[in-house]
Amino acid sequence: MSRLHWRTALRLLALTFLITLIPEANGYSPFMNNRHGSFSKAPENGTSEHLASPYIAPGGLAALGSKQANKDSFATSQGKNAFEVIYQWKVIDFLYPSLQARNNAIRSRAFIPENNLPLGVDRFKNRIFITTPRWNPGVPATLSYLPLPVQDQSLPLIPYPDWSFHTTPQNADCSKLVSVYRIYVDECDRLWVLDAGVIDTLTNLQQVCPPKLLAFNLHTDELLFSYELPPEQVKQDSLHTNVVVDIRDGQCEDAFAYVADVWRYGVTVFSLREFKSWRTTNYLYNPNPVASDYNYQDLNFQWSDGVFGMSLSPVHRDGDRMLFYHPMSSFTEFQVPTSVLQNETIWQNFGLAKAFQPIGSRGKTGQSSTSGVSRENVQFFTLVQQSGVGCWDLAKPYNRNNLGVVEKDLEKITFPNDLKLDREPRQSVWVISNKLPVFLYSKLDYSEINFKILSTEVQKAIQGTVCDPRSPPNLAYNREPECDQ
Repeated sequence: MSRLHWRTALRLLALTFLITLIPEANGYSPFMNNRHGSFSKAPENGTSEHLASPYIAPGGLAALGSKQANKDSFATSQGKNAFEVIYQWKVIDFLYPSLQARNNAIRSRAFIPENNLPLGVDRFKNRIFITTPRWNPGVPATLSYLPLPVQDQSLPLIPYPDWSFHTTPQNADCSKLVSVYRIYVDECDRLWVLDAGVIDTLTNLQQVCPPKLLAFNLHTDELLFSYELPPEQVKQDSLHTNVVVDIRDGQCEDAFAYVADVWRYGVTVFSLREFKSWRTTNYLYNPNPVASDYNYQDLNFQWSDGVFGMSLSPVHRDGDRMLFYHPMSSFTEFQVPTSVLQNETIWQNFGLAKAFQPIGSRGKTGQSSTSGVSRENVQFFTLVQQSGVGCWDLAKPYNRNNLGVVEKDLEKITFPNDLKLDREPRQSVWVISNKLPVFLYSKLDYSEINFKILSTEVQKAIQGTVCDPRSPPNLAYNREPECDQ
């Protein structure tokens, strides 16, 4: 074959490869079939994993792209006044046994108030749980709670389950809590706690204890178990920052936890029944360089954070479900069947690369930290650069015409960092905003409100938006430049 023919063949091969990598421009996966709410089988390697997204809107693939989209309201909409401020602080304080104990902690610099930043949040009945990782010295407790309903919006944090569970960074006791980033309340009334085991993240990062998962009985506050990630699953500079828990049919002892390593781009899968874990990897866990540039107020900074936000689809009739995920520095939402993650044998070899698929883009400035799926099968997600919260009805194609805005407000929801859905009869969305970039790269003004916990009921959040399941899908789409994905 002539050199010219070889070049032509190579170009065609490259074009074919690229087309398989960017299906999100049309809001669907190449593995998707035409039946709404169904999976298609994966023939690869004789496995029975389901690789297709069940979230194609009625009308079939032919309807997608049948007309050009209208003006992109997702980028411009400010939503509505949906969120209510539940707790707020100028500076974080803790409830010590006595004023003398607090003064002694400040004097010894075991407690440096301005070094404490709330990061993770979740709710169980009459308590709201908050994490304070040890970014800097002077964080006396890394997991706390506060009562609901609220009596005082600026109460000091109450260490959970009590002070005795929190170690000091010096000569750390690894059986206790070291540095908790995020937490997860499961349907079995357990609080799962992800302890990264690192201290002084901003000044002199030290992995003083192995990362570990713990779970507490929320009725008794008893520690149920503690599991350290094996050394071979923890890489140099790993930072384990998020966890979601997968339970089917009320089988509380057969839970799986998915743990995101944001700096070394992996998801560790923990099986409670087997009491073991394995690490999964895929190139779609990596950050997008274009999305690694951030602007917040007057600050410009770069984060190369990988896989971070995770949420779970409902269980399909065949027993499988999707893990939706996105790197922090990305505009794209991805998915992978949890059956692929839970099959340890797959990960003893090379994984199953084609099981991971992009499903759509939030567009430029669409970086998101965390997300969650409500009982109405609506996903809620933070919009960190837009100081807001967005939503997506899982039954509709994932494109910006089917992404809704709950609320955007630079003053009210400034840098939303964590988001959870509670399990109350009238389900609510909970968000923590914390001005993290200012804390990291500038200096907070402690004469003003810096940290907030906000909430809104799910029904109020989706009412009047395209995220409401009663609202028909928009089958038009915007084809976006590849670099915006």
